[in-house]
Amino acid sequence: MKKNHTEEDVYILAIESSCDETAAAVVKNGREVLSNIISSQIALHTIYGGVVPEIASRKHIEKINQVVEAALSEAEMTLEEMDAVGVTYGPGLVGALLVGVAEAKAIAYAAKKPLVGVHHIEGHVSANFIEHPELEPPFMCLIVSGGHTHLVVVKDYGEFEILGRTRDDAAGEAFDKVARAVGLGYPGGPKIDKAAKEGNPQAIRFPRAKVEANVYDFSFSGLKSAVLNHINHAKMMGEEINVPDLAASFQNAVVDVLVSHTIAAAKEYGFHKVAIAGGVASNSALREGMKKACSKAGIDFYYPSPIYCTDNAAMIGVAAYYEYMGGARAGWDLNAVPNLKLGER
Repeated sequence: MKKNHTEEDVYILAIESSCDETAAAVVKNGREVLSNIISSQIALHTIYGGVVPEIASRKHIEKINQVVEAALSEAEMTLEEMDAVGVTYGPGLVGALLVGVAEAKAIAYAAKKPLVGVHHIEGHVSANFIEHPELEPPFMCLIVSGGHTHLVVVKDYGEFEILGRTRDDAAGEAFDKVARAVGLGYPGGPKIDKAAKEGNPQAIRFPRAKVEANVYDFSFSGLKSAVLNHINHAKMMGEEINVPDLAASFQNAVVDVLVSHTIAAAKEYGFHKVAIAGGVASNSALREGMKKACSKAGIDFYYPSPIYCTDNAAMIGVAAYYEYMGGARAGWDLNAVPNLKLGER
């Protein structure tokens, strides 16, 4: 047994398999990551231009035992020393989620440990607690990923109030579609980010959508259509597309909307702490834009390192810790819920 493992410490073994990363981690007291193992499938799916659910599920089955063993080994701990097993049960790809849920149930049952189901998006928000020990609710958080764009108030651990959400495409989805359209390939987010560094963000004026019913809601389908129209028009006219300029201008339009909504909401609701979460939170222009805007508005800005922005199990371990300490326990009938909404249990 590890010398520094006292009775008061709580250790969570966490499993994440909601999309195309097979991951496991050991988290101590909800804040300290002892191991964080991620087996990525990006190379497998790149040839298809996106994640193929059946391939993702098969790869999870192949890798899941290995990443769990590696997580315990890197933490220099045994399964017996864990206090609970946490697992993502939604939202995500149903087949992919089922692999993680089945693994977590089997481990928890065999080792006689409590099982804790974790909401994937709550996991992303919780990633902020890893490197910011001083950050505690309440605060405002912008969640931006391939499937989600939400502006929320984190009222308490595991308790959220949604102020705004996307009405159509998520920000990450728009990045992927635009990247595909200009031939940058998959994954779109990092490719656009990289290309944009060489371009002029003011080169093309793309629209910023406003949603009448709720000023804090987002809409990216019009922007995506404007970019596709620009590409088609250039092709029809036989003009060459300046990919870095297009990428920078598109990215600038997305970041502009995300940042302005977040700052406006923080001011209206009187929040002096703002965080970002999700895969798109690793976008360099978004981080920079939020940093500047928060600094100007006198708001403390929090963000996870890129490794904790994309899917990982450490963030699931953090969320599981707060669920576990709050008394949440999942039954052996825990199932995958692919369309699980934020705030749903």
